[in-house]
Amino acid sequence: MFRKLANNELCRLSPQEFTVSKKNPLIIVLDNVRSQHNIGSAFRSADAFAAEKVILCGICATPPSPEIRKSALGAEESVPWEYYKDTKVAVKVLKDLGYTIVAVEQTENSTMLNHFEIKPQTPTAIVFGNEVKGVSQEVVDECSYVIEIPQFGTKHSINVSVSVGIVLWHLAAKLNNMI
Repeated sequence: MFRKLANNELCRLSPQEFTVSKKNPLIIVLDNVRSQHNIGSAFRSADAFAAEKVILCGICATPPSPEIRKSALGAEESVPWEYYKDTKVAVKVLKDLGYTIVAVEQTENSTMLNHFEIKPQTPTAIVFGNEVKGVSQEVVDECSYVIEIPQFGTKHSINVSVSVGIVLWHLAAKLNNMI
C-alpha cells in the first residue's frame, strides 16, 4: 500500500532554513526567456535542487509578478536572483567570479548531458535559452561547454522549464553522489 504524504510529513526546510542552508554550486542563467510561467518554473526547480541563484537576462520578467508566482509557488522569494539587461555581460561577470559557463543547446560538438562531468570544486552557471531561438550564438561563444539533453522522439527541443528541471536534477544528483 502507498499513502500519499501530507506536506508537513515531507521534512522540507522552512524558507528561513533554506536561506542559510548549503547550496549546490549551480546558477541558472535565463537568456531572454519570454514566458513568465517558464521563469517561475525555473525558480521552483532552483529551489528543489538547492541552486545558488537565478539570473534573469534581457526580456525576462522579474519578480514580483503574479504570473511568475503561479508556477514558482513562492520560490521566487526563497531563491536569490539578479537581473542583467545583457546575457553576455552576466556570463562575463560569472566567468570573472570563477564560474564554469555551460550552455544547454544543440550545437556541433555538444556533450550529451549523461556524458558531462561536472567538477564539484568549480561552481557552474548553466545558460538556458529563449523558447524559440534558444541560447544566442554570442552567448554560446562565451561558454566553456555546451550540453545537450538526449532526445528520442520527433521534436527538436524540450520546453525550457522542463530542460531546467532535467539538467538541474542531473547535475545536483552528480554533485551529491546520487548517480
